[in-house]
Amino acid sequence: MANVLVAGGAGFIGSHLIDRLVERGDSVVCVDNLSTGTRAHTALHSGDQRYRFVEVDVCEEGMPRLARGSGGCRFDAVMHLASPASPPAYLARPIETLDAGSIGTRRLLEIARADSARFVLASTSEVYGDPLVHPQNESYNGNVDPVAPRSVYDEAKRFAEALTMAYARTHGVAIGIARIFNTYGPRMRADDGRVVTNFVYQALAGEPLTIFGDGSQTRSFCYVDDEVAGLLALLDSHEVGPINIGNPHEVSIRDFADLVIELTGSSSSVGFQPAPVGDPLVRRPDITLAKRVLGWHPAVALRDGLRLTIDDYKSDRAT
Repeated sequence: MANVLVAGGAGFIGSHLIDRLVERGDSVVCVDNLSTGTRAHTALHSGDQRYRFVEVDVCEEGMPRLARGSGGCRFDAVMHLASPASPPAYLARPIETLDAGSIGTRRLLEIARADSARFVLASTSEVYGDPLVHPQNESYNGNVDPVAPRSVYDEAKRFAEALTMAYARTHGVAIGIARIFNTYGPRMRADDGRVVTNFVYQALAGEPLTIFGDGSQTRSFCYVDDEVAGLLALLDSHEVGPINIGNPHEVSIRDFADLVIELTGSSSSVGFQPAPVGDPLVRRPDITLAKRVLGWHPAVALRDGLRLTIDDYKSDRAT
């Protein structure tokens, strides 16, 4: 059993991560400013003595004191998932997104340093930008425009990786860096703005599915249970990374739209809009390293994960 600080734990992936941590016997302190997360995601644990929620921004100067609580809790692990993650969210909060990757990362690293705790950073496949190498492995340095609109997210994560490595080299902090690829599943917000939620909600409403671009661009979707299993495998290891944690099954956005229409039984058509600036044309992780050093690989097929996701969204619409 361990005491784990999860920053961004009221968000989509963070809340699923907390479920697994509590389930396996760890004690968890969740810190979140609720800008994109919701306490309802972790309501299941509200009466559990092993769980505590603190509404605070990771960038606030007093965050470490609030996270420790009145008893001065010492942490065995710090997991950093605090950041807007969907394009609409980080484009609406560009400075806050950059702060989360810089100031927030440093505040959390200082906690890990003080407690000799393991620090796990949830980075992103967006550090690869619009890749010129396919599939993407961890040795690829990326093709990122540092001044494009979406760079506020890309560069925040790239800086967070650099800062995390600096703390490992300078202060000996035990770190692990995960590069997360497109993750989907229950608890994604209806207004998340990413392709899974857009397509599912449009299909369930009988509206045309909006494809930005010509639909030939590809993504690789990882079901949230698989993503969390990969993060825990990294947490429980001594690996530094960065390590890709994603599903290498690649699908075009047009084919993905057809699959969503099929699984929802929708009569929706498909419409096209111009692609956003800097939208990557391809995305597929090389997970050779994760398989070798973590013994991890995804287990949930896209069709199966989408069925579970659609069922969850149908339930939300009915309440």
